[in-house]
Amino acid sequence: MPFLGAEAAGFPAVKRPVKICGAGPAGMAAALGLARRGRSVAIHERRADVGGRFHGDFQGLENWTTREDVLEVLEGMGMEINFQCTPFSELVLFDPRGREALCRASRPLFYLVRRGNQPGMLDHGLKQQIQALDQVRIHFRSTTALERGDIMAAGPRGGNIIALGYVFETDMADGVFAAVSNELAPHGYAYLLVQGGRGTLAACLFSGFGRGRECLARCVDFFRERAGLRMKHARRFGGVGTAALPGTASPGGVLHVGEAAGFQDALFGFGIRYALMSGCLAAEALRQGGPGDYERLWREKLGGFFRSGAVNRWLFEKGGHAGYRYLVWRVCMARDPRAWLRRFYAPSWLKSAWYRCISLGRET
Repeated sequence: MPFLGAEAAGFPAVKRPVKICGAGPAGMAAALGLARRGRSVAIHERRADVGGRFHGDFQGLENWTTREDVLEVLEGMGMEINFQCTPFSELVLFDPRGREALCRASRPLFYLVRRGNQPGMLDHGLKQQIQALDQVRIHFRSTTALERGDIMAAGPRGGNIIALGYVFETDMADGVFAAVSNELAPHGYAYLLVQGGRGTLAACLFSGFGRGRECLARCVDFFRERAGLRMKHARRFGGVGTAALPGTASPGGVLHVGEAAGFQDALFGFGIRYALMSGCLAAEALRQGGPGDYERLWREKLGGFFRSGAVNRWLFEKGGHAGYRYLVWRVCMARDPRAWLRRFYAPSWLKSAWYRCISLGRET
């Protein structure tokens, strides 16, 4: 089959600037990729600056789904690491009974990054890279109508995950703590992240949303007792997330990236890597031909990992507290937890078949 150029794929012969709705990681990754391929880009962000959904809270950039370090992966996609990334090779896990287990790997399991518009934060660093390019313009306090060949990166609309928590200052030592218990976060997890005198505590709920305030209060009490939580100048935050494999990520020829498409780890909510990768895939697709290429690329590069994560999520929910205890024990007892997690998340024909069964069961 011959290659379809831009004009044959439905694009004008003279390429107009690509419009991107949303200046989050996915949208800015797409803009960087397009600019480096010679395309002009106009980003429209409805807030006054990047990172407007966040308050300097810590998030994790996962580092186990590939053998290659995630920072090397990002650099290979043309991104600079001009934001603070703190590697963590160990974390303390608590099972539903509150029993503590140490998970320790020889290489970083993830990197802590901060979200927001201040120097050193992920969003600010990506904005600096954007502003260094003549081909890209960011329009703040701006919205736009998207056309075929444009990109939707405006984050989740609605959601099936909610997160409630605090950002704060602390004199605690650096550390990462996570707990799995339906009493703390129904079908979800709670975490405490501390680095450099700052901290983030959150309860991530996948069900029982009406119990959010109660669960957050329990998480505070739990981490005070089990991790020595000390908070100063605490500020409350909350948000929603979406993890759902789309039937199509290019409705009407508009390429949806990041959480706008539902791209997020369905098990534990790690979404930054999905966001950055999907933005880069959208840029590559527009170079190759358009929405059809994007559908092929995201299904090849992301679809298998999402299906695997969705099966892991189903097993996690069905297993209840016994399953939670097993997961904590298994990952902590692994000789190489990073390698074990890579296998746990790896796409496979079995996970794909299981995913189809789960999806059919939900439809009936």
